[in-house]
Amino acid sequence: MAGHDIIVIGASTGGVEAVSTLVRSLPKDLPAALFVVIHIPAQATSVLPTILERSGRLPAKHAVDGEQIRLGQIYVAPPDFHLLVERGHVRVIRGPKENRNRPAVDPLFRSAARAYGPRVVGVVLTGALNDGTAGLLAIKRRGGIAVVQDPADAFFPSMPESALEYVAADFCQLLAQIGPTLCRLATEPAMDDGVYPVPEEMEVETKILEMDEATMDNEQRPGKISVFTCPECKGPLWEMRDGDLLRFRCRQGHAFTGETMMAEQTDAVEDALWTALNILQESAQMSERMAAESRQRSRHYAAAHFDTMAREKWERADVLRKVLLSGKNEAPPDAAAPDKE
Repeated sequence: MAGHDIIVIGASTGGVEAVSTLVRSLPKDLPAALFVVIHIPAQATSVLPTILERSGRLPAKHAVDGEQIRLGQIYVAPPDFHLLVERGHVRVIRGPKENRNRPAVDPLFRSAARAYGPRVVGVVLTGALNDGTAGLLAIKRRGGIAVVQDPADAFFPSMPESALEYVAADFCQLLAQIGPTLCRLATEPAMDDGVYPVPEEMEVETKILEMDEATMDNEQRPGKISVFTCPECKGPLWEMRDGDLLRFRCRQGHAFTGETMMAEQTDAVEDALWTALNILQESAQMSERMAAESRQRSRHYAAAHFDTMAREKWERADVLRKVLLSGKNEAPPDAAAPDKE
């Protein structure tokens, strides 16, 4: 009987240091494959595999689409690509973003749960917002094991706190304790896969992320249609409940928790305010120019009118500037904030 030999790890802010520390405690003959997603900007050059190899005794590499899964290997998601697990091999795809990120933690966790069920161990480490929570729920739903870093031990506690709030974690541990726990779990027999069948919505969500043509053409989606629109593509959103966790997914596959939806909307508001500030400033400057032109032609009534318009626009611009500088529209720390590798 197989052990818990599929270990999926997700992190964000502070994740490079956390994962490096974790792999340092793993033996070179670990009977498990590790899959790692850390939020990295699309334009970044990731040297994470090199860092992990230098930190521990296991070989690490960026995953290649279609390659065979080997025990004792660390597979890292490349920048701007989702890392998925299928039976016997990995997938590396540029599917729609989830929780404002690509790579994202939830797709990795969900795909591993779908493919390997009780053999999966999901590990949520330091990070902002709550990517990984829905994926950890999927792992538990398929009989897998949930391991969460103690928030008090995390560089940024939001991801672990969210996981603990919504998921019945099997272990909440200090980072130094997680490695030995993974070593033990890798050698312990996992339950039979048939005890926990793949839920239909898990199957559908995985296929949506892979942009499966038949699934994308089907108008049926898990959940119910929402009054909100997708912040990414402005298409309709479907609302789902994972226990108490509120989630959304659009027709094109973009997915959000309620918290990341709010963060995305906050960013959209800030973008709109900066755009409005720029337009008001340009319009005020144009009004001043028109006033000057009118005075040169002795059109004093028109000049006074343009002066009034310019003054009103500068006043409005000043209000917007104060709002932007006050930070009242500030989003929670971005889950995609880059780590220094």
